[in-house]
Amino acid sequence: MRVQAILAHPLPDSFAAAVHRTAVTALRASGHEVVETDLYAEGFEPALTPAERGLYYAAYDTSAVAPLVERLQWSEALVLSYPHWWFDMPAMLKGYFDRVWAPGVAFRHDRDGGRIEPLLTSLRHVAVLTTFGSPWWVAELYMRNPARRILKSGLLGACAPQARFRYLALYDMDRATAPKRARHLARVETAMRAL
Repeated sequence: MRVQAILAHPLPDSFAAAVHRTAVTALRASGHEVVETDLYAEGFEPALTPAERGLYYAAYDTSAVAPLVERLQWSEALVLSYPHWWFDMPAMLKGYFDRVWAPGVAFRHDRDGGRIEPLLTSLRHVAVLTTFGSPWWVAELYMRNPARRILKSGLLGACAPQARFRYLALYDMDRATAPKRARHLARVETAMRAL
């Protein structure tokens, strides 16, 4: 399977980067064709430009993000590695969705009916590998994990409803011991070998 593994963390020695490396190694060992995208290392600019926003529904110009559009359209699976900051994805990853999952790429907007027609029909799997500084009960019970709902129901529901969604999170990361982190990396490896 063609898999794009996307990392959204500014520090190459972060736990998110370790999760990303573990996932990529397991995916390649399982025979998948893997392309890595490190949004920070590639210098991705997450903010929509005025010109992009002005033509968003008329004739969105993807030339500034063409390599990322090509990788997305090539992908049969996405593996997203990132931390949750303030119960949401980093601005870098949100900007990726804003600029790359655009009209004509990820969806077509029906201006008369307001409906969205999905265009990422080749995307079969999306896996999220993430961390929270908060304990499970705060992220899941109190906050109801808004980023997971947005990814699963909003983005995938609109752009790739056929894609299977997998979500692996390490909670209470701020107090995670080395053994707890190692167990999480082992879970990531097992999940990616089964993708």
